[in-house]
Amino acid sequence: MKIYISGISGTGMGPLALMAANAGHEVMGSDLTRGAIYDELVAAGIEVKIGKQDGGFLRECLESGVDWFVYTSALAADHPELVTARAAGVKCTKRDDLTAFLVEELGLKMVAVAGTHGKTTTTSMIVWACRELGLPAAYIVGTTLGFAVSGAYHEGDEFFVYEADEYDRNFLKYHPWLAVMPYVSYDHPDIYPTREDYEVAFVQFAKQSERVIMGVDAGGSDGGDDGGADYGGAGGSGSAGFVVPGSEVLSGADTRGINLPGVRRDDAALAVAAIMLMAPGVSREKVVEVMNRYPGVGRRFERLADGIYTDYAHHPEEIAATVGMALEQARLDGKRGVVVVYQPHQNTRQHEVRSSYADAFSGVAAVYWLPTYLTRENPELMVLTPEELSRGLTGVNSVVTWGEADDALFDEIMRRRDEGDLVVLMTAGPADGWLRGKLGV
Repeated sequence: MKIYISGISGTGMGPLALMAANAGHEVMGSDLTRGAIYDELVAAGIEVKIGKQDGGFLRECLESGVDWFVYTSALAADHPELVTARAAGVKCTKRDDLTAFLVEELGLKMVAVAGTHGKTTTTSMIVWACRELGLPAAYIVGTTLGFAVSGAYHEGDEFFVYEADEYDRNFLKYHPWLAVMPYVSYDHPDIYPTREDYEVAFVQFAKQSERVIMGVDAGGSDGGDDGGADYGGAGGSGSAGFVVPGSEVLSGADTRGINLPGVRRDDAALAVAAIMLMAPGVSREKVVEVMNRYPGVGRRFERLADGIYTDYAHHPEEIAATVGMALEQARLDGKRGVVVVYQPHQNTRQHEVRSSYADAFSGVAAVYWLPTYLTRENPELMVLTPEELSRGLTGVNSVVTWGEADDALFDEIMRRRDEGDLVVLMTAGPADGWLRGKLGV
């Protein structure tokens, strides 16, 4: 089958393209710019057209036949490629339909990791352990992995480890063999108008799954031997979030033996529990030993240079957890303090979470607050400014500075780093690529 993917090189579509190609399908696609998965796609022999998506490359592909056009939720209804594909009578769907098709076609048992926070880390830890233990598992992870490509399938695979995104109700397309839920709290108000809508979707997802395990951080980070971080913030009590009825809840007791600084305790415990269900003949001691060698993934407190880190955090709970990790890392490295550069993601989300920022940055020396990265917006909502969003912060030891991702900010980042601070950029937007470009990494 010939599959054309629009937006192919990003972390949402790129791993899916790799898996589909591994499964024997002919895959091609386009993107405006080279996304994080571009190099992996090229290495796999997948044809990728970078540049203006005016339908020209798609029309070339249509001449030799295209069976399925796959597009992201971000694609507008009048996008030239989508219009061209529909006019040509090609099957057009979002990525969840293709993913579900592959699972059924290949006869895989889906291990789906879903939740508001912790999806990527937990998924990648399960993938890491599968590879180390030799478990036959295909996978898709929404980030780059230092130890493997971001999506894969090999003939004979039994399981499919998948980072199941709740955005656009994507995860409701699936009926997993095992659902793993690290942490559920409210997000994506543009899709789920109320908290109840959001929680109902997760309850439905649980009902569609054969078995569900869920993590609940009952007491926050205790600074114990596991060194783990929690979504409750540094040194404080964690929030239990929303417990899905009928799920098996794992508590802190399940973290015994796990020693992964910079990884939330429940995420690691859930990954261990998932592997134990996938490979019941392997001892827990062996699984924990493998998990303790987990090397981490891109944009999850990723070190870019000495004293400079980047993280995907863009929700107050994630920010608090990342601040906790940064403060601990700064202590271990003998740094003067922690400085945060923050780029919020989506104005619609900011209207929902703006009141939750108050103590999210508690303990940092300074915050450089950038304008919100705008995507999939409600045009009727006023765009909140950095000044409006950062009002009322508590526990920040210095002033909050508002600015842009420009040369002046980069000079300030380097100055703070050279004076002894640990600097961490938190963003789900283009500021990550900007900083990598400035650093040459």
